[in-house]
Amino acid sequence: MCYDCNRPKNSCLCKEINPIETKTKFIILMHPKEFKYIKNNTGRLTYLSLKNSELFVGIDFSNHNKINEIIDYTKNYCVILYPTIDSICINKKKLNLEDKQLVIFIIDATWDSSKPILRLSKNLQTLPKISFTHTKVSAYNFKRQPFKEALSTMESTLCVLEILTTQKQENISLKSLKQFLNPFKEMIRFQTKFKSSKPRFRKDDDK
Repeated sequence: MCYDCNRPKNSCLCKEINPIETKTKFIILMHPKEFKYIKNNTGRLTYLSLKNSELFVGIDFSNHNKINEIIDYTKNYCVILYPTIDSICINKKKLNLEDKQLVIFIIDATWDSSKPILRLSKNLQTLPKISFTHTKVSAYNFKRQPFKEALSTMESTLCVLEILTTQKQENISLKSLKQFLNPFKEMIRFQTKFKSSKPRFRKDDDK
């Protein structure tokens, strides 16, 4: 086993990981189910690819000392990536950080599993929600997605990094952005060997 990427050595992805430095701090909140199946999970790959990031496993983070410390620190501007009707679409509206450290919480879970994390974690409920629009289709072709627009944790994080870079809130090179998904793509190539014939999406596109 490789105890960095938590995969068998014959499918280790560490050589594909190119950690990048960001002004933004990322907090990955991983559902225990994702941790159980971590070898095909992009949450840890995202964490390993971002120098300024932390990863925590759980469901109810209400009394998590470290997370509450991050949220309560007055020099942090904390938000959570979670699409809702009232979320701030960062494609259209630049966040006004007021010289604070941007901290983005990202829930690493299926859509259904993400709901109890937000419902039970009272501290996360107080955070402004952000979202983004995109025209991408996930490369996660061996995993069934709830809808065509769904992206993996790593793909979603890249979208956020691209937007923040365009808005000059990050200064990440084009090369680094292009290389960000390298471990994810390598994982896809490896797992595609065992690809299921099941439909990729749960819902048909009637349009």
